[in-house]
Amino acid sequence: MGVTVDVHQVFQYPFEQVVACFLRKYPNPMDKNVISVKTVEEKKDESTGLIYRKRIAICQNVVPEILRKVSILKVPNVQLEEESWLSLRERNMAIRSHCLTWTQYASMREESVFRESVENPNWTEFIQRGRISITGAGFLNCILETFASTFLRHGAQKGIRIMEMLLKEQCGAPFME
Repeated sequence: MGVTVDVHQVFQYPFEQVVACFLRKYPNPMDKNVISVKTVEEKKDESTGLIYRKRIAICQNVVPEILRKVSILKVPNVQLEEESWLSLRERNMAIRSHCLTWTQYASMREESVFRESVENPNWTEFIQRGRISITGAGFLNCILETFASTFLRHGAQKGIRIMEMLLKEQCGAPFME
């Protein structure tokens, strides 16, 4: 079956500031679930200026204890892989993320875009679609998908709040014009 979560946000800050803030967002004390983020590959296409990055995030397992009775869910940490393609010329960054843990039972994918806002070139639009599908857990599939959907929705909202706080700390008040 699977569940999908869509997010849309406009940050009232220029694209370059938002992307720089996103790339430095984790780890930080506002979200203790993200333990580390490491860039494992980075390359720039000199002809197009496109910057490709692959990062691995290590996060605490947030599956509730009651569900960890299932042996496959008893892991302390979860690994996520994030790939991004940044074009400073076109002022957009596409991001694809997926979970590297539990791949035989679950598929978690997010696709996100940061781009210059059509409303105001000094603002940045963020669009994200996350999809989780659980298989192989029998009657628990539906329960786990419901938990995952709630977690994704809350995680997206928390991520936006963190970005807003970091942007304000690092760049000052939003660009209102």
